[in-house]
Amino acid sequence: MKTVRFFLSVALAAVALSCNTTQWQPVGDHIMTEWGENLDPNNVHQEYPRPQLVREDWRNLNGFWNYAITPIDAEDSDCKDGQILVPFAVESALSGVGRTVTENDALWYEREFTVPKEWKGKRLMLNFGAVDWHAQVFVDGQFAGEHKGGYAPFSIDATDFLKKGRKHTLKIKVIDSTETSWQPRGKQILNPNGIWYTAVTGIWQTVWMEPVADAHVTSYFAVSDIDAKKLNVEVEAELQEGDICKVVLLDEGNVVAEAEGTEVSLEVPEMKLWSPDSPVLYDLEISIVRGGETVDAVKGYTAMRKISYAKGADGKHYQMLLNNVPLYQFGPLDQGWWPDGLYTAPCDEALMFDIVKAKEMGFNMIRKHVKVEPARWYWHCDRLGMLVWQDMPNTYDNSKTQWNYHGFDLVTADAVTDPEGQENFRNEWTEIVKANRTFPCIVVWVPFNEAWGQFKTKEIVELTKSLDSTRLVNYSSGGNFYTDCGGEIHDLHNYPEPVMYLYDPNRINVLGEYGGIGWPVEGHLWQPDQNWGYIQYKSEEEVLATYEKYAIMLTYLVDWGFSSAIYTQLTDVEGEVNGLMTYDRKVMKLDIDRLNEINTMVINSLK
Repeated sequence: MKTVRFFLSVALAAVALSCNTTQWQPVGDHIMTEWGENLDPNNVHQEYPRPQLVREDWRNLNGFWNYAITPIDAEDSDCKDGQILVPFAVESALSGVGRTVTENDALWYEREFTVPKEWKGKRLMLNFGAVDWHAQVFVDGQFAGEHKGGYAPFSIDATDFLKKGRKHTLKIKVIDSTETSWQPRGKQILNPNGIWYTAVTGIWQTVWMEPVADAHVTSYFAVSDIDAKKLNVEVEAELQEGDICKVVLLDEGNVVAEAEGTEVSLEVPEMKLWSPDSPVLYDLEISIVRGGETVDAVKGYTAMRKISYAKGADGKHYQMLLNNVPLYQFGPLDQGWWPDGLYTAPCDEALMFDIVKAKEMGFNMIRKHVKVEPARWYWHCDRLGMLVWQDMPNTYDNSKTQWNYHGFDLVTADAVTDPEGQENFRNEWTEIVKANRTFPCIVVWVPFNEAWGQFKTKEIVELTKSLDSTRLVNYSSGGNFYTDCGGEIHDLHNYPEPVMYLYDPNRINVLGEYGGIGWPVEGHLWQPDQNWGYIQYKSEEEVLATYEKYAIMLTYLVDWGFSSAIYTQLTDVEGEVNGLMTYDRKVMKLDIDRLNEINTMVINSLK
């Protein structure tokens, strides 16, 4: 597969904002990654941000914007507080600002842009990877659109709001209530402590603009059927009468199959299956043709793989299957936080780094914990061969939950009782699933974690299945357990040792969190005087011995029904020191080769 060629070509077209870099410095006195220390503020995240839907013409709008923080009810702002480096959240060191935004504030952004002459006659799309949380977009002083939700991409058609002239003004107002309301926010909190981290507000993924024709592709969903040797592709597009949608599947530049229509089934008689050991990707080319002329064309990719479940050879316990073969999925809990960028990795190399290291450690899966990553992170997982369990960012913690044991079920009142909050959860989860179901690496959806904001579980499972029936649903990782709510996975959490305390004979039984072995490494701590893990040691030898002890326990638990496990966690995060790497990614706490041996032993324990 040669997808990389698309990204090199479009990256060369990206244009960064220039500025006086002597005025920009990272703020604060916390530790930083090497990428953050060497960041070029005039060359920030210049890669094309949407690997599954690549267009040749685009302009990157990352870089320096003017900003201001005002009272929430302000109708406008002159944005004269200074400059902020986009796409880093205003609270982060790399933003150059490092200010807190409360539920009573509004964060404003402003910058100028020009539309290339060669784009004349096309629609101008302003694309946002993610903005946390409620973004209102203004173009040349006119309200152009808005979006609520901190984890899904969105686009604004700016064409009809552009005034005549070469230069235009883009302004964005953002409000973010973090934990003071029902909005999904993951581990963010205004006063970080323990397992709760520094809040993130505003733009935290790439902003870019691109021209599209009046008829254009907006998304696609490719699903392989390895048993029938077919690839089914659904294309969403803005079309006019008589337009033809063409779908072409390629393997290393050679056409495998092609068809016309927005719902096509392609024959792939000699499928190359995707797996962590062999992450084969196919290219996709989708175009809109009118009267023999191509009016829109995008490039993407897909993979041939199947995720399912069945009872093992002994007929006792359900196991997850990849391509019809049982596979013990074993990986780390990954929060996806950075000491200098918070939600945002300093660069694409850093974004890829964690996946590469997890792979080197011998893991075959990552649980992306109550956060959603930029599209390029999933692309890296796809091409490197890393399975992903994708969480929904939670609304509340579980302080509102009432735990009542009634036999097997743990019955609770809905944690989110506000109808507006419930509806928003459905909307945001729908956007997240639809935006990321294109990535083959994702094999499990996790709508709830540990009863944090859990409500109407059966309904949310049904919603998830309606959006994507091709993956497994872990209905509540470590949370309130129900026998009659749908979903294929029963997920226990236990710290620090692996323990099975409930068993569901009708589901796959997994250990969604365990471990948390802490080791504060001097010189690499977010806060030197307040650090914790579920247990703590003072040397690599002690940590490694305990890690191996727990791994051996996992292999014994296979006979009891466990067929997957997730270790907490991949990296330290702020005050947590239970990572396999330090927060600044400068120290691998344990020998990677030895970790690989231990983790491979666990994966091979499934019979």
